[in-house]
Amino acid sequence: MTKAATATRAATASGGRHFFLRGTGTTTATTTTTTTAISTTTTRSTTAEDDDAGRAAAAASGESSKRKGGKKAAAAARGDAKQGKGNGKSNLGPKPDRTKVSKNKQRVLILSSRGTTQRFRHLLNDLHALMPHSKRESKLDTKTKLSVLNELAADIQCNNCIFFDVRKNQDLYMWMSRTPSGPSVKFLVQGVHTMDELRMTGNCLKGSRPILSFDQHFDDGNRPHLPLLRELFCQVFGTPRTSRKIKPFIDHVLTFSVVGEQIFFRNYQAIEKEGQMALVEIGPRFNLTIMRIFSGSFLGATLYENPKFVSPNLVRREQRLAEQLKYFNRVKATMERDQRAVPLPQDELSDVFR
Repeated sequence: MTKAATATRAATASGGRHFFLRGTGTTTATTTTTTTAISTTTTRSTTAEDDDAGRAAAAASGESSKRKGGKKAAAAARGDAKQGKGNGKSNLGPKPDRTKVSKNKQRVLILSSRGTTQRFRHLLNDLHALMPHSKRESKLDTKTKLSVLNELAADIQCNNCIFFDVRKNQDLYMWMSRTPSGPSVKFLVQGVHTMDELRMTGNCLKGSRPILSFDQHFDDGNRPHLPLLRELFCQVFGTPRTSRKIKPFIDHVLTFSVVGEQIFFRNYQAIEKEGQMALVEIGPRFNLTIMRIFSGSFLGATLYENPKFVSPNLVRREQRLAEQLKYFNRVKATMERDQRAVPLPQDELSDVFR
């Protein structure tokens, strides 16, 4: 057997290919040995596995880098937030508008002194019923040291105060103050008529908010104390919408009218009658005469003093003098009449029938 035949058989046994060279009489076999084929296959499979492992490792490294990047971003955000919090500024976006809406927190303390009469006590109860933002307290023992009312109002968280000072069981003086800094006003209350006394046909819901009405005199520039009183009335009688005891209704009107040196207070119900708004009086009603306005709360310098104010004691004194004068005039007239009388002559026959 020749070497060519031996090579051909080996190639056939190993699964190789063989071909014949034309132009020659001999057959040449080109084969790939089993070792070469196995090594090539092993190299390819190893290369594929290495590629898959590389892709998996790259994916894992990408995820880990993303996680690290996310952690770094979160850490950076927390750092920016802390820095912004320390500097008063935030880098996380536009700062939200946290501006607090101002609330009208008005609370009124209402109380009276000892020695009050039944009429004045009913008036105090009517005012307390008209103002759901008011707080009622017991009677005050002292009439001289009114500055203790500031401490009492501060204890129950009230920034306004109405104090009824009753003198001689017949004179009512109303103190209206903005505690604790002022100003404060002292009024003489006259013409008092309570709800039970009037028995008007008007009615309103208890706890409803009122409409405050002021006439044109409160805008008078020649009387600068009237705008101050209007602002004080708004803070005392104006019920804030944030009060806890109010009802969501507006059905009555509180009017303040200036007539001469007095301020007339009236309470009306607002009703719709025949397609038009009408006012029906409810009560109470009273008149306020300004005595003096102080810069502080129940004390301080005098901002305004009413030059036309007349004390009720002086009025009663003049009334007594007028009554005395009337009596003196009657006695004097009697004496003059007796003096003008002409004596009659004596009758000579007056003793005949005795």
